[in-house]
Amino acid sequence: MNENNENCQSCSMDCNSRKDAKNPKNPFLEKPNEKSSIEKVIGVVSGKGGVGKSFITSMLAVAMKRKGYNVAILDADITGPSIPKAFGVKEKAKAYSYGILPSKSKTGIEIMSSNLLLENDTDPVIWRGPIIAGMVKQFWTDVVWDNIDYMFVDMPPGTGDVPLTVFQSIPVDGIIVVTSPQELVSMIVEKSVKMAETMNIPIIGIIENMSYFKCPDCNKEFKIFGDSNIEEIAGKHGLNVIAKIPIDPKIAASADNGDIELCDDNIFSKVVEVL
Repeated sequence: MNENNENCQSCSMDCNSRKDAKNPKNPFLEKPNEKSSIEKVIGVVSGKGGVGKSFITSMLAVAMKRKGYNVAILDADITGPSIPKAFGVKEKAKAYSYGILPSKSKTGIEIMSSNLLLENDTDPVIWRGPIIAGMVKQFWTDVVWDNIDYMFVDMPPGTGDVPLTVFQSIPVDGIIVVTSPQELVSMIVEKSVKMAETMNIPIIGIIENMSYFKCPDCNKEFKIFGDSNIEEIAGKHGLNVIAKIPIDPKIAASADNGDIELCDDNIFSKVVEVL
């Protein structure tokens, strides 16, 4: 900090105090809990629901954990949380005077979700947008994230209050946009891309989920939802399609049974290389 001026925003020196200060271009940016340590934050977004965004978030976390990184998932889909079930996590988060401790999966992935605060998993969260957005912010400021290398933020679909809150309040290093081959979904994905561009959030790439089905008998690929135009949309915005994920009933069953950490992550090998 400049010795003659205690205002970091007006100081030109690149000291530690300046790096710790809030970004003057983003006065809404929040600091994490003082006991937290988080190196990289990656948002997983979609323009429309039902494209497998939470599945992609889960598998990215699993893949990075297998590479030896400390990984966390912040489940920002407050009204439709599915991350705890996919990992078979039932132990509730615990609150202490210094902050909230997230739950952990079988392999040690730290998870914070609204379902980990509810008495019953099926209890609905009937809140208005600003309250939901406030809870997401608290997941960042009040939860103690211990020595995390990669945090994945599973965001609700669309471009509403929660994605806006995440982009403004949390220092997101980049986002992955999830889509599916249907033309309608491919069209809507542009909304998420344009939102990120407007808010200067780097886009790591696009993942097309449910891209095709490979027959286990003849090994032939079938495009259940028809040909996609995701390459065209990606090219229009100068983005890369970093993966096309097939339909796999076994993976769906594993997620339903809380065993997603047992799934084969080979299809995500190229994705984790760009993170």
